[in-house]
Amino acid sequence: MQVDLRDLTRGPIKKQILLFSLPLILSNLLQVLFNMADVAVVGRFAGACALGSVGSTSTLIVLFTGFLIGMGSGVNVIVARYYGANDYHALHRTIHTSAVLCAIVGVVIMGLALTFAEGILNLLNTKPELMDGAKLYLRIYCLGMPAVAVYNFGAAVFSAVGDTKKPLYYLMIAGVVNVVLNLFFVIVCHMSVAGVALASIISHYISATLIVIALIRSSNTAFALVPKALSIDGDKAKMILSFGIIAGCQNAIFAIANLFVQSGVNSFDATMVAGNAAASNADGMIFEIMAAFYTACASFIGQNYGAGNRERVKQSFRICLAYSALVGAGLGALAILFGEKFLMLFTTDPLVAKAGMYSLIVKGVAYWISAFMDCSVAASRALGKSVVPSVILIGGSCVFRIVWIYTVFAYFGTPASLYLLYCASWTISSIAEVWYFKHIFRKVMPKTA
Repeated sequence: MQVDLRDLTRGPIKKQILLFSLPLILSNLLQVLFNMADVAVVGRFAGACALGSVGSTSTLIVLFTGFLIGMGSGVNVIVARYYGANDYHALHRTIHTSAVLCAIVGVVIMGLALTFAEGILNLLNTKPELMDGAKLYLRIYCLGMPAVAVYNFGAAVFSAVGDTKKPLYYLMIAGVVNVVLNLFFVIVCHMSVAGVALASIISHYISATLIVIALIRSSNTAFALVPKALSIDGDKAKMILSFGIIAGCQNAIFAIANLFVQSGVNSFDATMVAGNAAASNADGMIFEIMAAFYTACASFIGQNYGAGNRERVKQSFRICLAYSALVGAGLGALAILFGEKFLMLFTTDPLVAKAGMYSLIVKGVAYWISAFMDCSVAASRALGKSVVPSVILIGGSCVFRIVWIYTVFAYFGTPASLYLLYCASWTISSIAEVWYFKHIFRKVMPKTA
């Protein structure tokens, strides 16, 4: 039986979700490879200091890009709902309003990043020997924020209508360019952190350009992008911002909480900072693979909510949650077993790799728990509820982590006491998010007599 990936309201759901998610997994991994290539190249060809400089910016970059990803998730939810309900007029207005808003937000984020990045690096107690490289990397990298915003808009539209392959193809092209330019700028041109930052933003603009061209040339007029129709519809803008800004702020606040974690990491020596930077690549890979199922969850539930298909909404949540939790458990085990060999891809110093294992061992046993938290958030948003899930995450993960830093970590002062905050915060947030989704599901989609 042929599976129609564009119509998510019917068909063999387990197979459909898996086939839908596989290109997303590859796409997400390619996005991780942008930063991973940066870290690998500077770590092996520019030294531990350059590696630490790039690693010191990772949480800040997540802060800025997380907001833009949140905007994309808002677009995904609304587009999926209108597409599932066959409301193509509203879909057309939503897509064109989203394109303009996301581009504007990308420019604003770029301006804010360039203005305040140095001050935040100082607040994070970035090591003096790493500061110059970190500032240079951020200033160049932030010039690519508008491209990140536009790409996430395009990817959100395609995934909402069931097409996850096109974003993958464009990221493959951009990813190859990124790796080649990384090697050229660092090894041939000796540009160190500036070279890898420049390679990344060039890659971002390539992927953004390709995805916009694909939307313009789309044969399906329901979601094709028409340049002359680009404008802001007031009603749709309010809806998009109500979802996107809340999701973006949640991601940003989440990243701000992790800035406190980075501050804790920075209290150790430069070897530990570099080890944490290398280990963050494993985090990125695992979380992005799991995130593919969260996007699938939002798209499937969004379309089926629009179509009024209660049973399929419930099935979508359960299957996506099962897939993501199993992947988290499996990859966590691999991180523990083979983590040190993986970390040696990013450094030639065995002490740096050993330091990075503190993070991987503690988190590796608990990655699967985060699936319950993130999948429930995606499901609740797809049902039109964004505020409460964000508040729960801010309290359970963000505020809780900050409190942990100033209590548990302040008392013990060990790497293990720092990284255990992830396990604890994921558990607390997961319990609350699952309960809320079940509550809101019964409310917005009650059983019919």
